[in-house]
Amino acid sequence: MAHKQFIFVASALILLQSGAFGDSPYHNTNCADGRVAIVHLFEWKFADIARECENFLSPMGFCGVQTSPVHENAIIRESWGRPWWERYQPISYVLTSRSGNENQLRDMIRRCNNVGVRVYIDVILNHMSGVGRQGTGTGGSYFESSNGHFPAVPYTMDNFNSCDGCTGCCCINSWTDLTMVRNCRLEGLIDLDGSQEYVRQKQAEYLNKLISFGVAGFRIDAAKHMWPNNINAVLTRLNNLNTEFFPGGRRPFIMNEVIDMNQNGEIRAQEYVHLGKVTEFRYSSKIRETVYALWSIPGLYDPGWGMLDPDDAFVFVDNHDSQRGHGAGNEVFTFKQAKEYKMAQAITHAWTYGQPRIMSSYEFTNTEAGPPSNGDTIRDVTFDGNGNPQNGWVAEHRWQVIAGMASFAKAVSGTTDRFYWNQGNAAAWARGDRGFFAITNEGGMNQWMQTGLPAGQYCNVIQGCPTSNGCAGDTITVENDGMANIRINNNNEPMLAIHVEARSGSNGCIN
Repeated sequence: MAHKQFIFVASALILLQSGAFGDSPYHNTNCADGRVAIVHLFEWKFADIARECENFLSPMGFCGVQTSPVHENAIIRESWGRPWWERYQPISYVLTSRSGNENQLRDMIRRCNNVGVRVYIDVILNHMSGVGRQGTGTGGSYFESSNGHFPAVPYTMDNFNSCDGCTGCCCINSWTDLTMVRNCRLEGLIDLDGSQEYVRQKQAEYLNKLISFGVAGFRIDAAKHMWPNNINAVLTRLNNLNTEFFPGGRRPFIMNEVIDMNQNGEIRAQEYVHLGKVTEFRYSSKIRETVYALWSIPGLYDPGWGMLDPDDAFVFVDNHDSQRGHGAGNEVFTFKQAKEYKMAQAITHAWTYGQPRIMSSYEFTNTEAGPPSNGDTIRDVTFDGNGNPQNGWVAEHRWQVIAGMASFAKAVSGTTDRFYWNQGNAAAWARGDRGFFAITNEGGMNQWMQTGLPAGQYCNVIQGCPTSNGCAGDTITVENDGMANIRINNNNEPMLAIHVEARSGSNGCIN
């Protein structure tokens, strides 16, 4: 077929990560069926997570869900309510939290696995609750943190690091003193001595219990504040994953939280890559820059910035800390900049540097406020007839752009090359013969391009999924030679994404 005009420049042939897991057995996400996207359902109850796995995450092609910490924590009451960060002040490994109890947790994990959605638990191994706190935790256990008294584990003061080498408050006040960063108290949180065999064993027992339930892996909070050898000693004690849900011999996927903004003399993220993937906080800054300069997309991985190799990086546009201006990178896109946030998430899941995770939030003005609650009870996550969240929840992962890109990431997983094109402040690329993505900051796009896809009619998953007789959004026709007229005319969502599992009439974003 003769076309009026087309522009296609194979300006770069870029190899993707091969899917190998380097030298670490903890790099494999254990996703099912080529799924990629992980979503952090921050502060959701277990019952709500289970329903979301069944009703939305599985049908849209999500790989898995990261939960908030599931262990017992200190109950902290402020004049305005309970803060989100109380979940990061453990007092025992009893599986009772604001999200639910042990039976509800086990039920959620089983239900999610049964529909191909994996569960990753946020775990705190570096510390227990902050000094000066005492009382009864979410599971009914008593504790006195200043005395190192955590009888439900049990831990005593002998199981915590001394204040040798620390400041008068036993706190960290130098981020270039590596011993202080790892042995002293992070913001007053009483610091466990991870070199002790007893501490390692108690932590491994906790994680192995979760593995027996069917979890696929863990996020290790504050891994930067633990010696790598101590983390490794816990990981080597872990069982293989539950063969009811996973092939034999599978190891848990590990996400190590290491805030490394390439400051001189500080701890480097690269020190932890043998222990699993590592959080790449610099990516949040990179993707923010890239949204305004789309021609720079190939530079999302910038070794000059000291960024982790693609196989080792765990990336995100924002996380529960950074969206509140806490931790590293207080200038990131969040749900409060909806257009830019959608563009950033779309690029992240189309280009695929590292393993991406999506933040799913609740509304807040007070950056310390906990989840929407009625007293001590977290509100149910509910949706209206149009799928919009209610009760104060944001649920970014349900925005069509982000959900559609989760399906795109699944469809193109395993592709080994992409052809990149850019002109002005617009860009497009093919992911092998499985998917095609285009994005612009120039008020629209209308031109013929080579998509690399087989001939057929495809739905733009940015706008909606296939229906039983067409597409919820625009239909894109790919000719026999792979060419298609690419049209973008939505200034609020200036993107197009098509893939082989979302053909017109197929009645869903994934096969």
